[in-house]
Amino acid sequence: MHRIVFYTTARGESPVDDFLDGLSAKARAKADNFIDLLAREGHSLRRPYTDVLRGKIRELRIPYGTNQYRILYFFFRGDCIVLLHGFTKKTQKVPAKEFERAERYMQDFISRYEMGEIKL
Repeated sequence: MHRIVFYTTARGESPVDDFLDGLSAKARAKADNFIDLLAREGHSLRRPYTDVLRGKIRELRIPYGTNQYRILYFFFRGDCIVLLHGFTKKTQKVPAKEFERAERYMQDFISRYEMGEIKL
């Protein structure tokens, strides 16, 4: 079982929590189930549930009705999965701005962890 960590900014905001809070109750329940599946399966979870975007950034792919939700994440220190950013996918490819945001969050998480600001 992997540990799920929600990335939190230095100001205490959690982008994935905020994203999940904006979903309907049923969509939220499905997203929660997919996050639980990711925690159980980790690296062995593959398409259609997850995909590698670029570098360390991966996406959790959550279809719900006509919507496609994505939660971007990365593996950290063995058993830890850090959920970085969530959004509704409206185009064929993940928009560059969404990927870049997740990449910034990942770099912030790693640097704050290395400085001792984040404890796991």
